[in-house]
Amino acid sequence: MSEFDKHFWAERYAHPGGHAHGPNAHLVAAASELPPGRALDAGSGHGADARWLAARGWRVTAVDIAAPAVVADGVEWITADLAEWVPDVDGYDLVTSHYVHPMTEELVARLAASVAPGGILLIVGHDPDDRHSAHSSRLTAGQISSTVDGDGWEVLVAEARTVDGPHGHALRDAVFSARKVVGGGWAVP
Repeated sequence: MSEFDKHFWAERYAHPGGHAHGPNAHLVAAASELPPGRALDAGSGHGADARWLAARGWRVTAVDIAAPAVVADGVEWITADLAEWVPDVDGYDLVTSHYVHPMTEELVARLAASVAPGGILLIVGHDPDDRHSAHSSRLTAGQISSTVDGDGWEVLVAEARTVDGPHGHALRDAVFSARKVVGGGWAVP
């Protein structure tokens, strides 16, 4: 059984306030000025990011291994394991994934393939150098960039950022954002 299996997340989501919060600050900064379109929230958790996007007119597909604790209008909720689920190729104007366990290069490649030409890929995770996080299978922003970067992509951000954690101590996030260049391609692995 995986450390972060369906049962782990279902139990976590069953307790309101456990990790329920507003939308991810990196998402708000990256998407506030984008025109609404189709969005994929991969690893949607409690659904705060999906609900925030839907409230701004996005048509959202939210995918998580456990059913969300709260549902919202404007969001298509899919219960699936991201290790196996394959999104539509070129199907989304915005693909966002925050703190997915585990974030693998294969998953990054599948998410990148789902971004429509002109669309944005935003991945935020625990930086492997963050001393407060014991999660395994983390990628640096540079590793994410190496997986995605190449012809067909304009990298907007690829860096470690220090953020205020929920318990008052500083955390390091790996933040990656890129725009798929119109006419650029990416093959599903």
